[in-house]
Amino acid sequence: MLFFVSGFAECYKPVTKNQLPSRIKTVAVPAFQNNALRYKIESRFTDAVINELIHRGRGLRVQGEREGADAVIEGVIKSFSYGGVLLDDKGRARVFEVTIEAAVTVRDQTENRVLYDNQNFVFRGEYEFANDPRNFFNEEDPAVQRMARNFAESIVSTLTNAIQISK
Repeated sequence: MLFFVSGFAECYKPVTKNQLPSRIKTVAVPAFQNNALRYKIESRFTDAVINELIHRGRGLRVQGEREGADAVIEGVIKSFSYGGVLLDDKGRARVFEVTIEAAVTVRDQTENRVLYDNQNFVFRGEYEFANDPRNFFNEEDPAVQRMARNFAESIVSTLTNAIQISK
């Protein structure tokens, strides 16, 4: 009872309202640019954003072309790097850290204005090599997939929950 009286109950309300302007019904996600020169990294991140919008976009239609869309999510994968962070007893790298830097801009095409802009999205993930060469499985690709999903979750969450539009 004290929580309700003091206003703390408001903190626990689920977010059900889309914070995008109500006129935005269709979002275009054209293929991200790949400035990192890493094979197919842009398609993994683009696909992850599209899938996340479909699953959590609260009724938004998603398309690949800019034409006919109310808003556009533009992305650039700026850099991709990895390096060993943990060595085994023989001095070989066992755990690697992958770092991906991206730029993301969300534009309202009907009013020709930027709704969201972050030119320095940085994501890090780790992958590990097995000790036994017979059980070797390269974890780099799954690590990049996990980072792409986390990236997409962050973008879509920002779009649907955090953008404050002045009316």
